[in-house]
Amino acid sequence: MRKLDMPAEDAGQVFRMCIGGVRNAALRRRLASVEANIVADANAFRYAASTAMLHTMLPEEDIAGIVSKSEMSDVYTQRMAKKGSSGRPIYDKLLAAPAHGRCPLCGQRTVSTLDHHLPKAHYPTLAVVPINLIPTCADCNRAKTDAIAQTREEQTLHPYFDNIENDSWLEADVIEDVPASLRFCVSPPVDWDESKAARVRHHFKVFKLAALYASHAAEELAGMRYRLKKLFDEADAEAVVEHLWEEAESRAAINVNSWQTAMYRALASSNWYCNGGFRLA
Repeated sequence: MRKLDMPAEDAGQVFRMCIGGVRNAALRRRLASVEANIVADANAFRYAASTAMLHTMLPEEDIAGIVSKSEMSDVYTQRMAKKGSSGRPIYDKLLAAPAHGRCPLCGQRTVSTLDHHLPKAHYPTLAVVPINLIPTCADCNRAKTDAIAQTREEQTLHPYFDNIENDSWLEADVIEDVPASLRFCVSPPVDWDESKAARVRHHFKVFKLAALYASHAAEELAGMRYRLKKLFDEADAEAVVEHLWEEAESRAAINVNSWQTAMYRALASSNWYCNGGFRLA
């Protein structure tokens, strides 16, 4: 998971921007009348997310009995997500936030949509609140679904509030088979509490990161076989080990928890692989 800067936009201001173009005067008045509810829930969300307590926020059937979930969903789809709508500039700004356009939830695929961290189907007041909207790839958006966490440990990580980038937690193991492959898993640092470790494991499971990283690694392994054979034949296994550690250090300088960093560390530490396991295909 990659950290993202917190959106600076005010929840009330964004809501007013979105509903400003509503032509139905009666609907616009009803929407405007619940702005205080939206701002209050946005503040509650900010506090709960910063303390990993989002599971304590209760779902709602409507907003104060005045605005329905369907109406708030339309505010998002028609007044924010729709191209040319009054709120689209905010949508586009949030969508463009991740570096290199990479999804912060998986760290791999290209961002293509916004995900409601707390689903708008259950939390209508948060439908257009910027800190509840995360730029993601389509696969991660589908994987998360509209499930509601019941405990702290069932919460997936939130890129605006959770930062695990500086702790090394991703690990890989070499599977000694033909061809060689890798298995990825979460290996929490010793100073993490169990709740934090459980959240990261849950995030890893929900977004199927083990399978995603293993797939990318398989392609990388095939592509590097020629280079390793040449190193081994012209020098020895130590040359292979040195090359793999250099690759690991290079990747770690960019992202200590990338699948490439974990992969190269695992390969460099495998006597079986460095002594010829890479030749098997």
